[in-house]
Amino acid sequence: MRWIRAAGRGLLVAAVLLTGYIASGTPADGARGSGRGPLTLATAGDLTGYLAPLLDGWNRAHPDERVTLVELPDSADETHAQMTTDLRSGAGRFDVLNIDVAWTSEFAAAGWISPLQRDRFPLKSFLRPVVDTATYEGRLYAVPYVTNAGLLLYRKDILDKEGVEPPRTWAELEHQARTIAAKYGLDGYAGQFLPYEGLTVNAAEAVYSAGGTILGDEGERVTVNSAAAREGIGFLARGVRDGWIPQEALTFKEEESRQAFQDGRLLFLRNWPYAYVSASGKGSEVAGKIGAVPLPGPDGPGASVLGGSNLAVSTHARHPDSAAALIAYLTSERVQRQVLTEGALPPVRADLYQDPELIREFPYLPTLRAGVLAAAPRPKSPRYDQVSLAVQAVVHDAMTQQQTPEAAVRRLARELAAIARRG
Repeated sequence: MRWIRAAGRGLLVAAVLLTGYIASGTPADGARGSGRGPLTLATAGDLTGYLAPLLDGWNRAHPDERVTLVELPDSADETHAQMTTDLRSGAGRFDVLNIDVAWTSEFAAAGWISPLQRDRFPLKSFLRPVVDTATYEGRLYAVPYVTNAGLLLYRKDILDKEGVEPPRTWAELEHQARTIAAKYGLDGYAGQFLPYEGLTVNAAEAVYSAGGTILGDEGERVTVNSAAAREGIGFLARGVRDGWIPQEALTFKEEESRQAFQDGRLLFLRNWPYAYVSASGKGSEVAGKIGAVPLPGPDGPGASVLGGSNLAVSTHARHPDSAAALIAYLTSERVQRQVLTEGALPPVRADLYQDPELIREFPYLPTLRAGVLAAAPRPKSPRYDQVSLAVQAVVHDAMTQQQTPEAAVRRLARELAAIARRG
């Protein structure tokens, strides 16, 4: 089956976690040329090689508007650094940018990407929450390209043997991770708990699932000092304290956690859909033995953080009309289908998640659709990099028992308020 053969290709999702329109902004320095002409598209490293063939299709049909693909490092942090260096300098090396969804507010606030005309794009055809990741202060600054939502992967063979359903609540997850996992010599539950962007995502999901938020008003208002945030961070800290989250998980990023699950060492894993594809592939210890459900919450299904990437036009783009047409092409139904089947990346087009042929190849699509529809963006802020670092540091201290969840939330509120004042 093609979705199993796509396991290796699905690793790109981890690299973009960190994964048409017309620009209406005015160039700051007159660097733009005519509306139509050649382009460069900058993206994090394409580990699967799916993107170049998509662009070949465009280039054959548009010989006077050829796109040159510029692959930056696989690391989201390094890609961010190279993009921002180019944008700050005004060098204009990149015309179209494939940016992490969390960067849209930062790039828009800095004036690096142009606002876009909503009526040029079929936004109503996209999964509803993904459009919010492309806006800043009520304006559209990018177009969703691929999306993502966290899933709870589980050992279906073991839960079936025990005669229990996969957990829908935190209490059920904790109970099964403490009792069933130990019975089979497994660790209970893991996510991405090393202090890096993945921990920000896991922490935000816990807070959101409990009904809380971290920031409001595009980062100007701090909302994290709440009972919901204390409950969410407390859930993660309690898991480590009580042992159903193993100490080793504090060193996990996406790949380390995927490998632990794929090697048959975990009962439950929070990860992106690519981990399901990989764990179902040849050589996996758990192939044919796994299932996926939405992330649990305190009283029922919880909330994921949206992953994925958006396509934006640099304010220094040489040919903004061609940039608009390219993004229309990359977000068309036909190409979005190829993004899934050739790149194993979740598309933004809603109808693809209900296509029977695609569901046969990618059985997790209905669960992923439910996860995306219940998901929320990471905290929006023009200083997102500072916000994320603060969340990582504080939540790590809570999970390593250096601070109580209550003290951690109060500290995080103070640090986020200080970041907001710097603006």
